[in-house]
Amino acid sequence: MAVLRMNLQYFAGEKTEKATPRKRQESRKKGQVAKTNELPSAIIFLLIFIMFFLLGPYLAKNIINLYYKVFDQYLIWEVTPSNIRILFLEFIADLVWIILPIFIVAFIGGLLGNLVQIGFLFTSEPLKIKFERLNPIEGAKRIFSLKSLVEMTKSILKIIFVGYIAYSVLLDEKDNLLSLYYYDLTEIIVFIGNLLIELGLKTSLLLIVLSLFDYLYKKYEYEKNIRMSKQDIKDEYKKTEGDPLIKGKIKEKQRQMAMSRMMQAVPEADVIITNPTHFAIAISYKPEEMEAPMVLAKGMDYIALKIKELAKEHQIATVENKWLARTLYHQVEIGESVPEELYHAVAEVLAYVYRVKGLKKQS
Repeated sequence: MAVLRMNLQYFAGEKTEKATPRKRQESRKKGQVAKTNELPSAIIFLLIFIMFFLLGPYLAKNIINLYYKVFDQYLIWEVTPSNIRILFLEFIADLVWIILPIFIVAFIGGLLGNLVQIGFLFTSEPLKIKFERLNPIEGAKRIFSLKSLVEMTKSILKIIFVGYIAYSVLLDEKDNLLSLYYYDLTEIIVFIGNLLIELGLKTSLLLIVLSLFDYLYKKYEYEKNIRMSKQDIKDEYKKTEGDPLIKGKIKEKQRQMAMSRMMQAVPEADVIITNPTHFAIAISYKPEEMEAPMVLAKGMDYIALKIKELAKEHQIATVENKWLARTLYHQVEIGESVPEELYHAVAEVLAYVYRVKGLKKQS
């Protein structure tokens, strides 16, 4: 019976994991975001035709005034070097009052379309020159890629839907279109304006719906492109948090340094409270410097043995009190003062040590 053995390392490079927040942030800085260019265009289109609907009489009035000015005034002016500048400035001023609202609405629509998708984002990364884009082989791959096929399908669908809307709107107004030659100029402009507004509003609403579907596709594509492998996540963790081996060595070195400093403080202790074998706590109390007794060092098992050896070398008194030693070890950190609830017990130990020292001096 054959046994199939698989090496999981072969799959370590497969990008199957969701991108981490750091990966997403780095992609955003590079300008890589889930974004469709269809939505800003559709919003601009919709806002412009809403503006036409709301400001139609104002725009129609300015267009008609410009039309009359051109044919009643400008065409009969004698063009001379002295008045050509005046003629040009007046014509531009009249034209600006017609075009300016369109530019303002287009700017707001483009800004809104991008803010809805990606929020505020400023990066110069997409503007950098990338010479690999000039590679004809890569260009051919992009042309015949799945992405190009999707874009072509979207364009065909837009043409079909927009064409159908235009056909249905024009078909409903067929009789009026054929009788336009009976209308005067103002009526023709109003009729065509209303027709264009109806056509534009319906088309822009359709484009917004299509752009929302396109955004969902771009979102899916973006999430797929920024996926990470398990090895990528491990490498990122090492980069941000540091290599675990190095961090372990650093922590070990820090523990050794802290242990060395703690042992150097043992000779300054007044008493060592022991378990007697498992715990050892070095206590110091200098009334002129401290408000309460302080723990200079503490340890368990091997460290406790070292503390007791140092205490013996420096002739520091050792007192056995199992409960007090265990309590101090678990409740008080090195360099902290003894809590109030342990004052009495520690004071009894210190009093005993001072009394023994006093007897020794007398003898």
